[in-house]
Amino acid sequence: MKGKLRYWIVSLVALATIINYIDRGALGFLWPEISTELGLTEFDYAIILNVFTFAYAFGQSIFGKIFDWIGVRLGFVLSIVVWSAATMLHAAANSLLAFTAFRAFLGVSEAGNWPGATKANAEWFPINERALAQGIFNSGAAIGGIVSAPIIGLLFVFLGSWQATFIAIGALGFLWLLPWLIVYKSGPEAHPWITEEERQYILTGQRNAETNEVADYAPDTKEILSRKESWGVILASFFIDPIWWLFVGWLPIYLLNTYGFGVEEIAVYAWIPYVGAMFGAWFGGLLAGNRLKAGWTVNRTRKTVIALGGLIMLVSLLLTTQAATPLTAVLIMAVILFGFQTAIGNIQTLPSDFYSGKSVGSLAGFAGTAAKLAVVGLNFLIPVITVNSYTPAFVVGAALAILTVLSIFVLCPEIKPLKSKTA
Repeated sequence: MKGKLRYWIVSLVALATIINYIDRGALGFLWPEISTELGLTEFDYAIILNVFTFAYAFGQSIFGKIFDWIGVRLGFVLSIVVWSAATMLHAAANSLLAFTAFRAFLGVSEAGNWPGATKANAEWFPINERALAQGIFNSGAAIGGIVSAPIIGLLFVFLGSWQATFIAIGALGFLWLLPWLIVYKSGPEAHPWITEEERQYILTGQRNAETNEVADYAPDTKEILSRKESWGVILASFFIDPIWWLFVGWLPIYLLNTYGFGVEEIAVYAWIPYVGAMFGAWFGGLLAGNRLKAGWTVNRTRKTVIALGGLIMLVSLLLTTQAATPLTAVLIMAVILFGFQTAIGNIQTLPSDFYSGKSVGSLAGFAGTAAKLAVVGLNFLIPVITVNSYTPAFVVGAALAILTVLSIFVLCPEIKPLKSKTA
């Protein structure tokens, strides 16, 4: 029986993602205490949030290049050391300027988690398991959304101050480094713990079964951006990511404005959509793996699963406009995020379907930057279109689901390893 070292690797990346979400979520949960103590306003919070989002957007491209340059092992070390230190530095902040600066460092460094995960996936998993691996990683974001509030709340109650809470959650990242440095010694080609059977399973499984080709094309930035397939990935990410952040960023405000909820009621309801996201992450990966093992091509599999996720999002986003109770609303939202994760895991595998590991991080980073810039636009748009109700926001989300699927079908005519234009 072949070994399972690759699943230890992706599990550690998923754990890093949970820590990532706890660290980024702490400011919002602790804001009532921070704002009261330091005299900061909601406008100040909006400034801090947008600075983080801009830094996070450009951090995707920066760390995409860094991971291609120094590799997965050291790339994750650099990313998590900086973001954990930035989290702990929040404890020393005593002004808007200080919070803004530390939040910018946090945004740039936390962004590395995503291109790093995509690159690790490309190196450690055969094609027929990549969507499942991406789903395991993405489920870390959903689990992080579920557990952030209780973990931060318990730490705050136990430690007694928001400063000590930031230090404690920042320390989680440094603790994560211990198993990472022990387990991730190198890629599968040279790792001393991997069985020969698992090594060959990974390396031979990275060939496209239909064409018997492996993605060995590693273009530079200019050539990556000259290929329409790259733009299919970038635009799909640009259109789909605001759907996730519509709920991550605005669900508490929706519950407040629509149903008059306070903090306690929001805490009771706001975690429910993330459960749907967690199951969607696993479902999208398992479905893709099942279809590939059944003999479907990579092209047919990726497009079918992405289209299915898009359809689930489209229908449920439109149904949300008719939700009569808060429970109905959050249950439908769970279905939306189920569809989102079904699609996104397969979209995020596309860089490794088209290019070799030397360019995977770069394209994943460009796609991540585009996605987060779209989120910035959404953050400006939502207050304008939701004056009377959130129906326009859900209609916009439905349109984005359609555009996501069209980006793949129009710009990626065949999902397979690309060749140099000059070859």
